[in-house]
Amino acid sequence: MTDLQESAGRGAGAGDQGTLERLLSVVGAGAVELHTAPEGLRTQVTGVHVLDALEPVIRPRELLLAVGVDPGSAHAVDVVRRAGAAGAAGVVFGPGRSEPTGRALQTAAAEVGTAVLFRTAWCTWAQLVGVLRAGLAAAGTPPMPAAGGVPLGDLDSLADAVAALVGGSVTIEDTESRVLAYSSTEENVDEMRRLTILGRRVPPWRVAAMREAGFFQALWGAGDVLHRPAHGQDPERLVGAVRAGGEALGSIWVAAVAGRPLAPNAAETLRAAARTAAAHLLHHRTHSSDGRLVEDAARALLEDRGSAEVLAERASLPPREPCAVLAVGIGSGHPADDGPSGLYGLLTLHCAALGHRVVVVPAGGGAWVLVSGLERDARRADGQVRRLGSALADQLSATIGSTVKAGLGDVAPGLAGAPVSRRSAERALQALLATAGPHTVARSEDVADTVGILQVVAALREVTLPPRTSVARLREFDADHGGSCLVETLRAYLDHFGDVSAASRALGVHANSLRYRLRRIRQVSGLDLESPDARLLAQVQLRLGAEADGARP
Repeated sequence: MTDLQESAGRGAGAGDQGTLERLLSVVGAGAVELHTAPEGLRTQVTGVHVLDALEPVIRPRELLLAVGVDPGSAHAVDVVRRAGAAGAAGVVFGPGRSEPTGRALQTAAAEVGTAVLFRTAWCTWAQLVGVLRAGLAAAGTPPMPAAGGVPLGDLDSLADAVAALVGGSVTIEDTESRVLAYSSTEENVDEMRRLTILGRRVPPWRVAAMREAGFFQALWGAGDVLHRPAHGQDPERLVGAVRAGGEALGSIWVAAVAGRPLAPNAAETLRAAARTAAAHLLHHRTHSSDGRLVEDAARALLEDRGSAEVLAERASLPPREPCAVLAVGIGSGHPADDGPSGLYGLLTLHCAALGHRVVVVPAGGGAWVLVSGLERDARRADGQVRRLGSALADQLSATIGSTVKAGLGDVAPGLAGAPVSRRSAERALQALLATAGPHTVARSEDVADTVGILQVVAALREVTLPPRTSVARLREFDADHGGSCLVETLRAYLDHFGDVSAASRALGVHANSLRYRLRRIRQVSGLDLESPDARLLAQVQLRLGAEADGARP
């Protein structure tokens, strides 16, 4: 049972800055959860320290991260007692709290007067170190006077407060140039601000230009506000990085409006706003953003390192009803302008429009779509998944102008089976992306041959082949003779079962030219095209080297 006593405890009289209460209010429940605090929440916290088994130093008033310590073990109880004896502010254990574990740790904590906390399942230790250090830095920063009444995490109100002081329009962005909030300034805003607000992010072409110019390197490395003079239709701008504990959290942009200059003290105001914004951004990231918590919990579950119960609670999903995972990726054509984040938004929108309760998780250049609450009848559930995959592939392909493909995972009886479904969905998507066929939606069993060859090729990557095989000789010859394409010719010939007419059409050459190249292949490499073993080895090697050749696997 969580203890939320409000007794003075350690650090009484120090105010709420630098206290456990202030730290937890900034960090929120997305990263760490309080279990018990016998000395109350006014306990001072001055730092974060990771327990080292070889050098078990415990410092007063610091949070001790008990990495690798089983919270249900006698060792965990001993760590709490030693932490209390050393005057530590508290001990943070990894996820895995049970009722007996909680009682044992609470008893030990009460004896020594130190707090006990648990890391959430969707926050890694590495992330937690950064979050806590940033939280400590933000917790100790006094708010700017005009923003003192802004509720923690209310970024829109913060943007309005800053805009009123600097006399311009304000956007608050994360480190990926996504807009988290903007001021309500409406008059004569410039085109870049309009595009940024409408798209909820800085246009990709603008981000690319700033990155190429070294702007972001200067922004995250600068210790001061950066000034961008007015240029053409672009008004004067100021930008300040928001940091805490050595971690970049985002940025605040200020732009002049209606041809009026910014306030004379705008730069100093922005410096103070950036310090104040750290607590708001951190709180927004780990506490107020329920969508992020759901996404992180879903990612942990799909990667087989999270809890189905946690995800069910966070996302209000039925834990014991059939579910399935779809792996969605962009195939041929030009990628969407917004990249994976744009695909993520479209997937969420289209799934909602189709009446499905899903959780979408960005993954590489695509996304995973966890669909729950399917029909209990297996055939009907499979039909639901296939219809959803087909609809998403068709609608998204038409929207972004590129071919979108969807691998359909096997239906699982409950959320606990989602990782297995995700793996089958990814195998199907990989097979779809590896082939140039017209199919855009498939289950693993629909493309079993392609899945099989991809698995065989992956297994053979660690095999060391003799250095002078026929294909190796051809690669060497092509490399030494610019314009030579014997490897490409052999691949086309074998892919078309030795059909000279079909292979020549695929290569765009005359059949006689192909026959000449085949003679050169025999002369250069010694390859015996009549030998089944030689042909099989050649095809396997060509598959293994497809990435290096720039060809499909």
